Order: sequence, then structure tokens, then C-alpha cells
Amino acid sequence: MRVIVPFDARGPKTRLSTLLDYDDRNEFARAMLRDVVSVVQDTGRDPLVLSSAPIEFENCPVLVDERSLSRAVNERLRAASSAVAVVMADLPLITDAALERLLTREEDVVLARGIGGGTNALVSRTTDFAVDYHGTSYLDHRSTALEIGATLAEIDSYRLAVDIDEPDDLVEVLLHGESRATQWLRDRGFRLASGTGRTTVRRTDVTHEPSQ
Repeated sequence: MRVIVPFDARGPKTRLSTLLDYDDRNEFARAMLRDVVSVVQDTGRDPLVLSSAPIEFENCPVLVDERSLSRAVNERLRAASSAVAVVMADLPLITDAALERLLTREEDVVLARGIGGGTNALVSRTTDFAVDYHGTSYLDHRSTALEIGATLAEIDSYRLAVDIDEPDDLVEVLLHGESRATQWLRDRGFRLASGTGRTTVRRTDVTHEPSQ
């Protein structure tokens, strides 16, 4: 099974700009990308990074497509001769076991919801299915699958649900992650901060060497 991993190389993680400058966001995004690609490879599947701009990435093949995410993914789904999975590049808590749950289901369409209503991962075994990643895409994708008469499975997985867009999302990475992305945050001085309310993150000044 081919596993497509979309990656925004042009403006990675802009909503983290209050904590990270452009270079930091780029490094952090690539750390998460490496984590996702490694897990895909550990399950014995072949990842393909679908990048919005050229990048140097030695871990697996990269295909550049400058169109919108939905249009780029849909072309690959329409052209597929077998099952295709799409797994987002910002899932630092992803594990082999969580991904296997998604990839081994046999329904025509398999969806893994993200916190907030997005679609963090999916499998399509029909060329009739198309994605639309705007808004609450999880509900849209579920409706699309039912409209085309596809069999549908929905995966409820915390490890696949946590994607990283907002500063508060970093709490989950520091609490539950053991990945390259988690280590990258720790190396840059990010720590959990507990008070009278919800746990947050804070950044301390540290001297660091780049993570491998």
C-alpha cells in the first residue's frame, strides 16, 4: 500500500509563530515529518512525501505538487490502482500500532478523525472517493463516503487524533511523546508549566546542538 504524507514546505506551522520563528517552525515540521515517515516504514509500507515545494529529504521519495492539498491528493486517489492511505505529516504521537489499525481495515473508506474536526489519516480503496480538507473535513469525508455508497470505517485513536497547529497542542507532545519532535522541543527549552488551570508550555533560554 502506498502511503502519501502531505507536507507544507512553503509556510510550515504559521499558527506557532508566537513561539517559533520561521527557521524553528521549519525544523520542527521536518522533525514531525521524519517521525511519521519512520512509523510508516516500520509498518512495512512505502511512504511518499507530497510536498508543496522542493525539499531535501533523504528518508523516502518526494513528489512536489504546488496545488492545493485537496487537489494534489485527489489526483493521486483518482489515479490509484490499489488502496492509498493519506497520513498527515504533523502527527508526532503516531505509533506503529495506531497506524496498523487504520491500514488493516478492509472497508472502502477508513477515516481517522483529528481533534477539532479535521481528517488526520484515511484509506481509500475506491477511485470514486475525493477529499476536501477545508473546514470540518471529517464530517465532509464521512458524508462523501456514504453518498458514493462506499463501506465506511471510523478509527477512534488518540495517537492519530493529535495534530499540531496551535501552541496549546505542544502540551500533548511533551506529555505523551517520545519522538524526534518531542526531543526537538525539549532541546529548545520547552517545558510543561502547571498552574491553577490547564497545563501549558513555556520556553526557557538554552544552548543546544541541532537534533539529529
